[in-house]
Amino acid sequence: MPRICFQLQVRPELLDEYLERHSPVWPEMLAEIAASGRRNYSLFLAEGGRLLGYYETDDDEAAQAYLASSAVAARWEAEMGRFFLGLEGRPDQAATPLTEIFHLEDQLADAAASARAESDES
Repeated sequence: MPRICFQLQVRPELLDEYLERHSPVWPEMLAEIAASGRRNYSLFLAEGGRLLGYYETDDDEAAQAYLASSAVAARWEAEMGRFFLGLEGRPDQAATPLTEIFHLEDQLADAAASARAESDES
């Protein structure tokens, strides 16, 4: 299952308003995110307005296409776009993706498989 992480920069002068807009997010937008196939979705805010997002999905291209065609998501993203620095396009589609370099469960599974293979060879 793909794990997606992305980064955005919130305008420091709009941080308080950005936080207010997420407490809570519109119920219809929450429903669209879920309907797109994204789950375990979280946003993390670092010092200075650096925002990291994370979600899991079975098919990220399909999830993105679903949200790109959603009138609710278009309305939400149109309102949210002004909060970000250096962004061309809708935040949900133009965020900078991050490359995953480590995942504990994957490495544990690989180590266990290697151990089993070594045991079978002996």
